[in-house]
Amino acid sequence: MFVIAWEWKLLTDCAMAGLKYLSGFGNELASEDPRCPGSLPEGQNNPQVCPYGLYAEQLSGSAFTCPRPTNKRSWLYRIIPSVKHKPFTKASCGDLTENWNEVEPDPNQLRWLPFAIPKSTEKKVDFVAGLHTVCGAGDAKSRNGIGIHVYTCNTSMVDSCFNNSDGDFLIVPQQGEILITTEFGKMMVEPNEICVIQQGMRFSVDVFGETRGYILEVYGAHFELPDLGPIGANGLANPRDFLCPVAWYEDRKVSTGYTVINKYQGKLFACQQDFSPFNVVAWHGNYTPYKYNLKNFMVINCVAFDHADPSIFTVLTAKSTRPGVAIADFVIFPPRWGVADHTFRPPYYHRNCMSEFMGLIKGHYEAKEEGFQPGGASLHSIMTPHGPDADCFEKNSTAELSPERVAEGTMAFMFESSFSMAVTKWGLQTCQKLDKSYYQCWEPLRSHFNPNWKPSTQ
Repeated sequence: MFVIAWEWKLLTDCAMAGLKYLSGFGNELASEDPRCPGSLPEGQNNPQVCPYGLYAEQLSGSAFTCPRPTNKRSWLYRIIPSVKHKPFTKASCGDLTENWNEVEPDPNQLRWLPFAIPKSTEKKVDFVAGLHTVCGAGDAKSRNGIGIHVYTCNTSMVDSCFNNSDGDFLIVPQQGEILITTEFGKMMVEPNEICVIQQGMRFSVDVFGETRGYILEVYGAHFELPDLGPIGANGLANPRDFLCPVAWYEDRKVSTGYTVINKYQGKLFACQQDFSPFNVVAWHGNYTPYKYNLKNFMVINCVAFDHADPSIFTVLTAKSTRPGVAIADFVIFPPRWGVADHTFRPPYYHRNCMSEFMGLIKGHYEAKEEGFQPGGASLHSIMTPHGPDADCFEKNSTAELSPERVAEGTMAFMFESSFSMAVTKWGLQTCQKLDKSYYQCWEPLRSHFNPNWKPSTQ
């Protein structure tokens, strides 16, 4: 999208932790830590001597020669440049993987019970150690593909940070807020909010108890707002509701060693340095981390008849090179009004050329009020049939069609992808949360066919 606005002092107060944010999606932004006024160079990016004796470092999220609408970069003014570190060495990947051939393909409808969170009394697990890959496809080396992960952790990262050289992380907290410290500043992200940490950005995660969430990783593309077409200029996720952190730095030596963990070509590597990487005093650019509160989504829905396609609930999309086809879409099913007449209102029965991975942040999903639980998930792979369970069909085929609130107190979401995703060994076996009885929710479906049916004369 075109970036046309400088958001110099547009700050939004955050109730949690007293944090402040800059507002806007993809805008040219600028921020400096108020402890160092004037730390942003004036009129140029790379002066011979930066204010306060800082180093200038550019972080590029796109090729230099990309067209302006897709050109992503930020300039960081830091106490020590990120190039100063000991060599990277291999680190344990745990359950994080890009091996899509661990087990045989499974075209069945898959559902997982809530993924287990380790007890802090038994084992301390931080965000990186708690990453588990459920499914995915493609290849980070060729910059084309996705990975879907869950994180389950109970302790904060200490003197360590993570960066993903392979792609972007879209993080969906489900249980427990997370405080994310980035090179651009801090963000508090709660359940019913999301955040995006773009490729190459270093971050650390603090948690405040047993914590769980979902991650959509995309290689080779960045998330953007979907085109609105005939909807017009307003609606769905509005740009002003996306929030970016403001500059914050720490000038901290770590004599015992600070660990930088790097996800590179699907593997983890670690290096040591003797200082905190969160030493950026000021920055400017359009390549930043950001967060969004799902309650701000402006819902579009059918007001006459039929069930509209779920694409009307798209929050963010990572486009492929094929027009109208996404590497991945992030779609939500928020509280809304259902008013369609002469219509089966829940989601229709479906076979799709896209893969659909669903998660539940809170509440009860309308098409399957039992079995699909917060903290769990489902995967309906390419052309795998899916739809409402038997109870949902019978109830809604005879329901009185008056205006009603749908999904009140609920937030379900979908990661939809054009890739045919493979499920990992952890997802099928190791996690021990696969619900092998899932198919049974459709077993009671019965024939209602009546060859003698006649249209109503009314």
